[in-house]
Amino acid sequence: MDDSVKIVAIIQARMGSTRLPGKVMKTLGDRTVLAQVIRRVKACQLIDQIVVATTNQPHDDVIVAEAEKYQVNWFRGSENNVLERYYLTAQAYQADVIVRITADCPLLDPVIVTEMLWSFIKALKGGLPIDYLSNCLHRSYPRGLETEIFTFNALTKAYQSATLGYEKEHVTPYIYLHPDKFYLHNQASDKDYSDYRLTLDTEEDWQLIKIIYESIYEYDLQPDEIFGWDEVRVLLEKNPELQLINDHVPHKHLGE
Repeated sequence: MDDSVKIVAIIQARMGSTRLPGKVMKTLGDRTVLAQVIRRVKACQLIDQIVVATTNQPHDDVIVAEAEKYQVNWFRGSENNVLERYYLTAQAYQADVIVRITADCPLLDPVIVTEMLWSFIKALKGGLPIDYLSNCLHRSYPRGLETEIFTFNALTKAYQSATLGYEKEHVTPYIYLHPDKFYLHNQASDKDYSDYRLTLDTEEDWQLIKIIYESIYEYDLQPDEIFGWDEVRVLLEKNPELQLINDHVPHKHLGE
């Protein structure tokens, strides 16, 4: 990518999860959940730098150690004001474009992220109005495959303008809830797969994700290979009972 646009992926991670504490340091396959996410982000073309953004709390020292183990940068900031943490991270690493990743998405697909980045940068360089692109503005991908891409200018405006608690806790609500102030774009899947839940937030989610990893690596892949959404989709379609493991888990909403 042109050096004039620096693309930084910021992975937010902390130990203090409400529903499943310490989830990002659970062992999944041959490494931790956080390490699996880092590995998947490293496989995304176009990203210039990866930064793990965690908190200043002592219990998150292990997050920093894990980032260093896998040779990615890190930044520490507010535990609850994640918008501020993101803004300060992006500022410190001089990001022009930010890819927002959460560490509770160990099934993140590098191919989808790369496709979205190509679209975003093509629009940006072509002079088309774009501040924000996501695949969950109008949800058609499963929960757990969320990717958000936005400019540093949009993040700055959100940081300077957000006042409500949920706007600061979840980073991007100020952007996507103000279509009058930002140019918003959505990337949709070819079919609606939004009923699938592949994020890691509860014990049921953990059980499903472990089965997915174990099944795909046991029969299809070597440990150093990365599978994507296509492989997961095939597994779930062949084994529809797997979806029952966590389909009853309520989705968290803004402010929760």
